[in-house]
Amino acid sequence: MGSPPSAFERAAPRLREILGDRLSTVTAVLKHHGRDESWHPAHPPAAVAFPVSTEEVVAVVRCCGEARLPLVPFGAGTSVEGHVLPPEGALSLDMSQMNRVLAIRPEDLDATVEAGVTRHQLNRLLADQGMFFAVDPGAEATLGGMAATRASGTTAVRYGTMRDTVIALRVVLADGQVIDTGRRVRKSSTGYDLTRLFVGSEGTLGVITEVTVRVFGLPESMSAAVVSFASIEQAVSTAMETIQSGIPVARIELLDTTMVQAVNRYAGSEHAEQPTLFLEFHGSAAAVAEQSEEVGQIAAVHGAGDFRWTAAATARQELWHARHHAYYAALALRPGSRAWSTDVCVPLSRLVECIAATHRDLESSFLPAPLVGHVGDGNFHCIILFDPENPGERAEAERLNRRLVSRALDMEGTCSGEHGVGLGKRQFLQQEHGPALLLMRRLKQNLDPQGLFNPGKLI
Repeated sequence: MGSPPSAFERAAPRLREILGDRLSTVTAVLKHHGRDESWHPAHPPAAVAFPVSTEEVVAVVRCCGEARLPLVPFGAGTSVEGHVLPPEGALSLDMSQMNRVLAIRPEDLDATVEAGVTRHQLNRLLADQGMFFAVDPGAEATLGGMAATRASGTTAVRYGTMRDTVIALRVVLADGQVIDTGRRVRKSSTGYDLTRLFVGSEGTLGVITEVTVRVFGLPESMSAAVVSFASIEQAVSTAMETIQSGIPVARIELLDTTMVQAVNRYAGSEHAEQPTLFLEFHGSAAAVAEQSEEVGQIAAVHGAGDFRWTAAATARQELWHARHHAYYAALALRPGSRAWSTDVCVPLSRLVECIAATHRDLESSFLPAPLVGHVGDGNFHCIILFDPENPGERAEAERLNRRLVSRALDMEGTCSGEHGVGLGKRQFLQQEHGPALLLMRRLKQNLDPQGLFNPGKLI
């Protein structure tokens, strides 16, 4: 007597009717969809589905429900917390072929896109109309994935995160129903805020198929600046005073000495190998010059070295290219290692204290762990480089991460400022949310009673 068919085997005939050759069981495709940028072990799905419309997503979701087949939405695979890693026998729902920009409305400063549109793809079209999409996590992520993880990045200090940028979503629920979470208006006081419920839900409550986002007019002028300090406390204090003074910086990023060394080696740059702030200013030419001068004065009070700034587009792009590759620059410090990327965020008044204490932990550890942060938001990352197969190194990485998260939570912060929960942060949610976690579980059970949407993640 043979074993009963698996959930995928039960669903496969109907899935092939819906998708044709866009249902793949090719080994290379499965392997690609069984990993992300995290250190968590890779695990391939049973198959990968490539829908091209909301209607196809509905059909796939209904088929999975009938067969009790778990499904995991997949964007670009750039997450660092294991969000897209499938459980045994699951279907990976790759949204990359739903990549149409549906509408750009310059007069309303918004755009509607399918979930598989990437931020660079949207920005290329927006640039022709003098606009840009502001959320910049560094990676070439899809907007559906960015909404699902409540992503942010280097520009959040001025333009906000995906929580602030998403106006409305189109979502397929577990029963195949399609809902629009909001209207295309700047504000509304009707009903529950379903948009915010699904932004950050990490594919556990529904499948996002369309995203409507705010966009911004391109500033008249942009300039970038780099300034280094003798100590990391001086650098963070400069950032804090800049924000508290109301100077509207567009970006303000911290790199510790180890990270600057990594970036120099990886990108061929020649920044002073000290704790360093990278900054950017947007506005009129006069406003940009004034903002830069004000920050330079604040930095000087805190013992800064040379304050170098430029409005040249090429120099500014090179600067941010180096910053956006910090993750890979860190990995290159120790070839063959994996990165345990931390992601705490604390109130601004506690940031100096939190970073200083964390830096002492890192300096006393035998693992290299460069630090980089969106310090204007109180958010920073330690990229702990370790060998997951070495029990001693894994235990040390876990110890450093746990100390950092506990410290942040004690300071009324969060275990994740922008990466999300996925597999990596689930253990901290009870400590962070308390009784509210029970309500989250009830929402999950009500919206996904079979537990088929990205099971084992977030909650």
